[in-house]
Order: sequence, then structure tokens, then C-alpha cells
Amino acid sequence: MKVNHLTRRQFMGYGSAAAGAALLGAKTNPGRESGDHPGQPNIVFIFSDQQRWDTVGCYGENMGRALGVSPNLDAMAADGVRFQHAFTCQPVCGPARSCIQTGLYATQTGCWRNDIALPLDAVTVPRLLRKAGYEVGYIGKWHLASTGDHPNHRTEPVPPPYRGGYDDFWLASDVLEFTSHSYDGHLFDADMNRVDFPKDRYRVDALTDFAVDYLKTRDEKRPFFLFLSYIEPHHQNDHGHFEGPHGSKERFKEFPVPGDLDGADGNWQREMPDYLGCCAALDAGVGRIRNQLEQLGLADNTLVVYASDHACHFCTRNSEYKRSCHDDSIRVPLIINGPGFRGGKVVNELASLIDLAPTILSAGRAPVPQPMRGRPLQKLAAGDATDWPEQVFVQISESQVGRAVRTSRWKYSIRAPFKANRRNGADSTVYREDFLYDLEADPHERHNLVNDASLVPVRAELREKLIRRMKQAGEAAPEIRPA
Repeated sequence: MKVNHLTRRQFMGYGSAAAGAALLGAKTNPGRESGDHPGQPNIVFIFSDQQRWDTVGCYGENMGRALGVSPNLDAMAADGVRFQHAFTCQPVCGPARSCIQTGLYATQTGCWRNDIALPLDAVTVPRLLRKAGYEVGYIGKWHLASTGDHPNHRTEPVPPPYRGGYDDFWLASDVLEFTSHSYDGHLFDADMNRVDFPKDRYRVDALTDFAVDYLKTRDEKRPFFLFLSYIEPHHQNDHGHFEGPHGSKERFKEFPVPGDLDGADGNWQREMPDYLGCCAALDAGVGRIRNQLEQLGLADNTLVVYASDHACHFCTRNSEYKRSCHDDSIRVPLIINGPGFRGGKVVNELASLIDLAPTILSAGRAPVPQPMRGRPLQKLAAGDATDWPEQVFVQISESQVGRAVRTSRWKYSIRAPFKANRRNGADSTVYREDFLYDLEADPHERHNLVNDASLVPVRAELREKLIRRMKQAGEAAPEIRPA
């Protein structure tokens, strides 16, 4: 494996000896596989946290377009593939991450709520790619190593067995919002050493710095898979606010109000300018990473994936930001650019985060295990998918034990009665109908039709679809009672 030395220019870019040493200590277990791997692209997965789809301008007339939030993502979509209707399969941070890493639903991974560690023997994307010859690396927020209520479990280094198979490169914190703020903080390298952000460096920019330097120092003999997991635009827990880069409040103060928030309570009026500032910083990071790939001559053979774990409703659907069936909780941006995903295409079929694991493995010519629940998105991108599911399936936890299906027209959601506590279990044998929305007539989900007598046949059809999807996810068919 290539010796991982930093040039002085790269080293000084970090602003401190500790940060510069991060890459020196971040790579582990060198070069089990090496050599040429024709047909295997490099893969960079860029992951945001709690980002609404309408912050990205290429999705239509929205906040992102009106304010110029996302020129780099728009350019990435212009010659890549934009999935117009993409959704999380679990609108909670840790569970969504477990789904992406394994291709299984959260009840199958066991990580059905936050603070449950990914099983040490989980079959994960990095483990499968590494067997196929890839160098695998991770930077940023992990959120899959903590279990229980130990007071330090969010702030300690992640031991190697708990890293999900990212055995070649590691620079991360389990819960990044507990080891950092917008302009200070730290990660931990592969040897569990603390690596501070450069002083006065915005958190998005610091993580992008680390990613850019990884690209410069990767193992050139192997294709690489880099998972870059930002925390933005997630709110800063201990401060109780979104924290964009300096100047965000002024830059984005005149934002157009999305239809789902217009006239609603919540804190969106106060928090949206900083939220959009976070999204603009992420977009700039995408631009830097793609530019670096271009400079290194890697752009043509690198697949870049951009997605988020869930969206954000700004306390308008419940008492916080997510954990509901609504599109402003579950609809996310998804843009892919690279081999198999080119041409400026727009895919209108429904896509889910559960599809990303088999998509990445297929791109890397690694086997897709039969238990994985999603489907590779390559067929949708090529336009030759003939049997694509007509609905996406969502599991909801912590605010409720809930399940939902979303079709192109309908949203149907159920919740378990008397299970509103995050400790009350992953599933239930009994549910009650909770929400029904006609998305054609009511795209902002303002009018719950679950008690509309004229829609009894619609509810019956959606109930059958939901039960079928629950069974496919390994759940028992439940009793579903009327609202």
C-alpha cells in the first residue's frame, strides 16, 4: 500500500500538527488486496443530516433555486441523475444509517432507534466492497457505535470492532454533535487519538478538508470507497439552534416560505436562514470534492452519491424535527453522478435509502446478498426497470412505533397505540390508522383524510400494501384498526 505521507502544503492546510497528523494515523490494516480492478469505479458517498429536498435548486421552484443555495449539486445533477422522489426508510439518524450500511430495514439491523450499536458481525457495504478489492474509508458522524445510557457513550472514540468494517481509513466521532459545534470540535483517528478541527474553521469546511486530503493520499493501487458523513444541517443539540456559517442570517433572511410551513407553528421563521446556510456550505463542499477528483484525474471513473438521512419539519408535525410520516420528515435529496449515472436524467419513480446499499455494491461489482431489501438504482437510471415498486415503505420510531407507505398519490400511516415512548419496542402486533393524505390534492399534507368515509376502499388497498411491505421487512402481519 502507498505510504501515507502528507506534503507540507497538505499538512499546513489543516492548521495544526494534531489535525495534520490525522491522516498519518487514520489508515489501518494496509493492503490486504491490491492490484488492478478493471470496471470498478471509485465511490464517494456524501451524506448530509436532516436536509430537506427543497433546499436543492434542481428539484424545481423551491428555496434552493430562489436563493442559489446549491450551484454545485445542481451541476452534479445536470450531467448525472436526479431522483425526483427519494425518501428515507427511517426518519431517525442512527436507524437510517444502519439501513444504508446494511441494506436492511432498521428492525432487521436491530438499530430501530438511536443508541443501539450496529451488530459487530453485520454484513455491511464496506466489508463486501473490501472483499471485492476496495480500500474503504469513513469521515465524520457515525452514530452506530453507542448503546445504552452510559454518560460518555456519545463522546468517546469508536473502537475498531464497532466501525462497521471501515478498516482502511477512519476519522470520525460516533455522535459528531456531541464532540463539536459549528466552529470548534474534534474527531478521532484510527488509533483513537483526538483530532481537533483547525481554529475558527466551520465544521463543514473542516470535514471537507479531511476528505480532500484523503483523496490526495489514498491507495492508488485499489479503487476506493469513501463515506463522508456531515452533521449539517442538523440542529446543534446543546445550543438548541441550527448553526450556519457566519453571515447566514443576513444572506438567507429573505427566504421563500415552503408550502408545508406557511402559516404553521414551529421555529422555522427563526431557524431557516441558518439552516439554509448549512446547506450552502455543504454544496460548496460538494464542489470542492468534485474539483479535487477532476484535478486528480479521477472524475470520469468515480461515482459520487449525495443523499441525506431524513428531512426536517421544524417542529410543525411534532415537538421536534423529524420522526413523522410526512414528506417534510421523509423526503430527501438524492443525486448520483458517475459511471452508470450520467446524462442529466430525472427519475420520477419512487426511490428509497434502502436502495443505496445494493446500488453501491452493484457499481463496485461486489455481490449483493439476497437478504438486502432494496434494489439497485442502475435500472431506473438506464430507464429499463419494468417492475419497480409503486410505493416506498417507512418505519418510524422514538416518537411512536409507526409504519407508513407512500405512493405517487397517497400517504398512509399507522401507529401502535400506547407506544409513544422510544423505549417501548421496535414493533407491535396492533396498530391504528393515523394519517391518510391525497398528495395530488394536498401536496403539503394539511388535510388528514383518515376518517373520510368515502375513502374506505383506498384505505383498504393501502392497508394491504403496507402489510405486504411489513412482511417483506421480516415483520409479522399485524392487526390494523380504524382510526
